[in-house]
Amino acid sequence: MTDGNGTGLRAGRQLSLGAFLLESGHHIAAWRDPASPRAAGLDFRHYVRAAKAAEAAKFDLVFLADSASIRGFDSPSFPFEERGVRLEPLTLLSALAAVTERIGLVGTASTTYNDPFNIARRFASLDLLSGGRAGWNLVTSSNESDPGNFGQHGPVPHAERYRRAAEFAEVVDGLWGSLDASALRYDKASGVLFDKEGLHPLHHEGHYFNVRGPLNVPPSPQGRPVLVQAGSSDDGRETAARTAEAVFVAYQSFSEARDYYGDVKGRLGKYGRHPDELKILPGVFPVVGRTEAEAREKFESLQNLVDPVVGLGLLKTVAGGIDLSAYPLDGPLPEVPETNSGKSRQKLLLELARRENYSIRQLYLHIAGARGHWQLVGTAAEIADQLEYYFRNEAADGFNVMAPQLEWGLDDFIELVIPELRRRGLFRTEYGGRTLRDHLGLARPSGRRRFAPIAAGSSYSEAAAE
Repeated sequence: MTDGNGTGLRAGRQLSLGAFLLESGHHIAAWRDPASPRAAGLDFRHYVRAAKAAEAAKFDLVFLADSASIRGFDSPSFPFEERGVRLEPLTLLSALAAVTERIGLVGTASTTYNDPFNIARRFASLDLLSGGRAGWNLVTSSNESDPGNFGQHGPVPHAERYRRAAEFAEVVDGLWGSLDASALRYDKASGVLFDKEGLHPLHHEGHYFNVRGPLNVPPSPQGRPVLVQAGSSDDGRETAARTAEAVFVAYQSFSEARDYYGDVKGRLGKYGRHPDELKILPGVFPVVGRTEAEAREKFESLQNLVDPVVGLGLLKTVAGGIDLSAYPLDGPLPEVPETNSGKSRQKLLLELARRENYSIRQLYLHIAGARGHWQLVGTAAEIADQLEYYFRNEAADGFNVMAPQLEWGLDDFIELVIPELRRRGLFRTEYGGRTLRDHLGLARPSGRRRFAPIAAGSSYSEAAAE
């Protein structure tokens, strides 16, 4: 069904919005902004204010990233969020669950340095405590500083990370369906506490994991947490098509976003899934002003605070460990080798630099705010025009909003852009349900396992044969 204008927008369909809460904000110099609280990333009140503001604006969810190591101490001005100094996401989300009522709570946990049973239990607990508002952002870890914290000598190769992630997700999903809500009887009259027929041991025996089950946490009102994934490499796309219910992705242009949208949605069929079972939410970095000049002034005030050493460090972090410190800042980007880390983001940045003929300085300033995501600087109407265009033309189901500075950046988006989206009928005025699945328009899972067998011809079936 179209919306009457020849687009693929079905009648009544509205976009989803996540609020990506990153310490002081997503711009690398946000911590230096006078409006940013000192040590914002370690201040619970700072997160409470942001989460409550997003909930009052009826966002679908708040989202927290994670890292498993400290890095970047070669520069005294390298911000804490880039060093990886932050509160553990599930602990913070559990605290936020107690001070919010409706907004979804999505946190990141890596499949590279965790075990499936623990991850299944922690997210199921958050889901139950919050009344069905939890989501797990499944990632693999490529940071070179992480392995030493887990008894390893180097990063796990890219393909190996994704093979492990595929099995990890399958085990977690099986555990989430291994204890029926009806199994817990609590029948005082008969003395029956639980019905053993509702217990379903998993007995998983795989390449990486042997897990008996069942899980010792019952399901929440939404059945099980929403499974979120980030990544746009071919392995990442296949993981998303098979397992994810929402995807956070980074793209610079409409054509790239639409190609990704069509590709991933097109892969769902071989796993017996419908396109509506996966929500694709590109990251967007909006700097909003009442005039275009005001928006530009806000953006430049942050750009002017970027230390060159920090800019180079950001490039190294985002572009997969590439060190460009030996090259002239105002010279062209040199030929660089492919690394084991963050292949899709590295490819995106290198293509951007070549296409725009950027110097090294121009490239790090380009990503100082959005980190390779879509960057918009303008009025509310101009930003809403862009979001609407992506949404109506099958390049996005919604967006993960990355406030440049978390105090005024999120407030500006809520005060100026949200009303414009509502005026166009693109965003809710009230929540239609109480769970994260309700907000995203996702069905409550039925049955004990969701994932179809790994499709023949996929990278995962090939991996299983190795």
